[in-house]
Amino acid sequence: MGINLDSPLSGRVKAGRGGGSTTKRKVLLGVAGVSVIPFLLSTFAASVTIGTGPLEFGQGSQQAIACDENVFIALGEEWHANPSAQDGSDGFFRIRTATVSNLNLEACSGRKLRLRMIDGTSAELQLGPSLDAKVLQIVIPKTTPTQNVGDPTELALTYLTSDGAPLNGTLAASVNVNISGVSVYDGTPLSSTSADVMFYLDPTATQVNLNGQLVRRATVETVNNAN
Repeated sequence: MGINLDSPLSGRVKAGRGGGSTTKRKVLLGVAGVSVIPFLLSTFAASVTIGTGPLEFGQGSQQAIACDENVFIALGEEWHANPSAQDGSDGFFRIRTATVSNLNLEACSGRKLRLRMIDGTSAELQLGPSLDAKVLQIVIPKTTPTQNVGDPTELALTYLTSDGAPLNGTLAASVNVNISGVSVYDGTPLSSTSADVMFYLDPTATQVNLNGQLVRRATVETVNNAN
């Protein structure tokens, strides 16, 4: 088949010190290039290492200390049929899931966890029904869960704009925080200190069908939760 394949997920980001801002945000930031491989429900992943280095936030910078030093990003895809008048077999591989793996829920308890996806022009991609929905966010439970959690209300699942403003409206997304079973990243056993947070962009595939070929990077960050 004459399909051009991009590079698999790869990338490493270091986070650390800057100076002079009162921004109260602790960041866990992962960046990964993404490719589209024509296999049903294929999953890709990239190692993300948090160390020391400059991080800029708006007009200033701050010391950023990640709540977890090593997490992984895995994207799951599935075929989305999109027939046209010219070709009834047209379609593309849609992003079905985005999973943050190897997350320490004990160290990150109570923090907000945010996911973004970036295209080849460094623009944030739409993750929800609204054009402004550029971020998916949950709040990691303050009390470390003893079983898998999938209640969007309990996890405060929501969409945000690029600058972090919450959006109202119906959610197309769902989420699971898994501490039992095995990791989608590497098949290792899950636990409260090595959990999978799996975002489903739209389980019904009726409102959000993001073409995987557009995704070049994915970022994940943790933010202090004042509440």
